[in-house]
Amino acid sequence: MPNLTLALALLLGVGILAAKAAQLLRLPSVTGYILAGLALGPSGFGLVSAEGIGHQLSHFTQMALMLIAFGIGEHIELRRLGAMARQVAGIGLVQSLATCLVVALGVLLVAGMAGTAAMSWENRLILALLLGAVAMTTAPAAVLLVVREQFARGPLTATLLGVVAMGDGIAIVSFGMVLSVAQQLAGGESASYGAALLAGLREISLSLVCGAVTGLLLDLSLRKLHRGGEILTAGLAILLLCGELTKYLHLSPLLAGMAAGCALINRSERDVRLFRAVNAFEPPVLVLFFTLAGGHLDLAALRAAGWVGLAYVACRVAGKYSGSWLGARLTNAPTLLRNHLGLALIPQAGVAIGLILLINEAPGLAPFSDIVTPVVLAGVVVSEIFGPLLVRRTVLRFGECHPLDDDSGQRGRQVPGSPPPRPSRSGLVTGLPQAMHPAGRPDGVVAFGARRESTVQGLARVATILAHHHHALPLSIRALGKHTLRPDDTELAARFSPEQESVQALGYPLLTEAVLDEGASGLVAATEYNAAHALVLGFPTHISPLLPHPLIDRVCRNVLCPVVLWHQVGEFRCDRVLVPYVHAEELEIVLPLLEALATVVHPRLTFLHLMSSDSSEEELEQARDEQARWLYARFLDARVRQRIEASDCRTESIRRELYRHDLIVMAGQRQPGLARFLFGSLGLATARSCRCNLLLVIAPERRPANDKD
Repeated sequence: MPNLTLALALLLGVGILAAKAAQLLRLPSVTGYILAGLALGPSGFGLVSAEGIGHQLSHFTQMALMLIAFGIGEHIELRRLGAMARQVAGIGLVQSLATCLVVALGVLLVAGMAGTAAMSWENRLILALLLGAVAMTTAPAAVLLVVREQFARGPLTATLLGVVAMGDGIAIVSFGMVLSVAQQLAGGESASYGAALLAGLREISLSLVCGAVTGLLLDLSLRKLHRGGEILTAGLAILLLCGELTKYLHLSPLLAGMAAGCALINRSERDVRLFRAVNAFEPPVLVLFFTLAGGHLDLAALRAAGWVGLAYVACRVAGKYSGSWLGARLTNAPTLLRNHLGLALIPQAGVAIGLILLINEAPGLAPFSDIVTPVVLAGVVVSEIFGPLLVRRTVLRFGECHPLDDDSGQRGRQVPGSPPPRPSRSGLVTGLPQAMHPAGRPDGVVAFGARRESTVQGLARVATILAHHHHALPLSIRALGKHTLRPDDTELAARFSPEQESVQALGYPLLTEAVLDEGASGLVAATEYNAAHALVLGFPTHISPLLPHPLIDRVCRNVLCPVVLWHQVGEFRCDRVLVPYVHAEELEIVLPLLEALATVVHPRLTFLHLMSSDSSEEELEQARDEQARWLYARFLDARVRQRIEASDCRTESIRRELYRHDLIVMAGQRQPGLARFLFGSLGLATARSCRCNLLLVIAPERRPANDKD
């Protein structure tokens, strides 16, 4: 069929009709796509062939593979996997090795009894090793499409996708080693075993690095974009560039795409808008991909494969199932994983065909490719037709399908039954702190570091409010530098005069301390010497999206009290306070500051729980109940507003609330440099993207009970 436009129309039309017919028979759509391609290909009407239309549409297949791999990365969310990460690694390794061993032994045994008996024992061993290495691969595209079609999500589904991703990575390394061994046994030129192992590890590591960098670039780009069309366009451009770069460097586009998706979903902002945009864009691309895959299948390969092909298919199924069962048992995985996961690893397609091409190009292995090619293609035909059925069966057995609440429209709504905001107390002016009375016997201090005159008054007010809550006094610390002569009393009083006025306006005296040391060292020394309840600092003027700020990072690592970072945009007001959080433990971190504000200023507090966009109705309802109980126990008399949101992008959800709030209070984390680089910080991202006053509370590190230093 020379007309490309007509071929596209035919592939799309026949593919979607076959998918609808498959759905009527309760079969996965991917089975319908493949059967449609089979009917259009050389085994059917001969309208599609790899030599004709297939080559003209090869760019669609490359795009589809990158999008599929990127979609798998979305499901590898480290926090959700949690304890199951060990199971993913154990099952992925054991099932890969078991499949290779079972297929190699089965082929070696059958090849000795079938028509290949004339081959020498060494040649049969080479054939068995090559087929065993190729058998380890799984087709991520078919698995992911069935998972999406069933709206499956949860720890078991995430484990399945993680095992698929890890299995293909292990297959790439193992194939490089087996190819080297096969070439040495065949008498061809090859690298040493160690070189083959290093080459495989190099390919995997560089592919993962390339994908991780792509994920970080996507994260940086998405922060500047808000429209769906712009997000999709920029995301596709970066992903396709990543795919072309990996092909140019002879790396794995599949691993790079998975790493990009994994890096993006594990960022603190958890921005899934690109995933949703890609999901809406990719259906026609996936129809073309799977229909073309079916068109490339030739049923004649089943006859050419013979007994060796039958042994390959049977032993691969046995190896996948037994290896998954053994890996799950060794890692104490749930019974559902142990009994059903192996059947979901049967699909095999693109990666296996790519390994066949490498065998064809390897010097000294051309005679074996004549047997390996039809055998593997026969396995691809069988696995692509029946594999999606087994994946669907496994996903349904997991019990994590939510077809009815995938887009329930219940996002970002106010909790039903939330009490209306209480009117302001009579005679009380809210929004600005009023004059207070210090404790008769102050208990310690709340310190703040004054560096910039533009923020010192805001820092002084925050520190005084916290000091009132802790029955303490505010302490202003100014680090003058190591080589600075100590100023006289008059000059010191002039330096402390801005914060002095702000603190005295609130009815409190101000303690001052000038430290002849560098910024971070002086702040830490003065804070620890005075045993401060908290340390209040101003946000740096420039906030890097990836790298930690030197002063803030050093202070947070070395002080034993909470650090409160004040990001000032406009006038200091706190009448309407927004408290966004992701995990319930963050509420305990910001609780002292919220109690201080509730005591002094009596603001209206809005608690915004940012949940995953794919949270089920049961999870949202449970979060509402937990939030209500927590608030009832701690803020019974305060003006409180509850809000639960299944968020596509956490920073965007916070931005949408800014017009009705004048202060954000949220918890931060003390992260090492690498963790900060890879996962980011939601608090810092909010400070960069949201033009609003922000208080970020960073809890102290937990020290051992016997640590007295």
